[in-house]
Amino acid sequence: MSNLFWLSEAQMARLQPFFPKSHGKSRVDDRRVLSGIIFINRNGLRWRDAPKEYGPAKTLYNRWKRWSDKGVFARMMVGLASEAAVPKTVMIDATYLKAHRTATSLRSKKGGQATKGAV
Repeated sequence: MSNLFWLSEAQMARLQPFFPKSHGKSRVDDRRVLSGIIFINRNGLRWRDAPKEYGPAKTLYNRWKRWSDKGVFARMMVGLASEAAVPKTVMIDATYLKAHRTATSLRSKKGGQATKGAV
């Protein structure tokens, strides 16, 4: 696939300080995994639809989940933004959000009035 996304060596060098330290066993290639995570998120794909060039989808998901829980991606954004000469605010736009069709009708009747006995 020629339209895959790959971080450059220079980009990886800037991100390297934000990666957590490896404990014991060495990790799978950070560049490959992080490039895959970015590709999946940028294209709105499911983890299982990740191109095989990025490695197993389970590895991509596990790394994304673990690093998200540890705040690695937030530290990357703050760290990269702080390198600018003029401080900037980093914002992420989520223009496509899904909600279950019953999410708006919970605990209410037609017309927006609460059901009898509801708090």
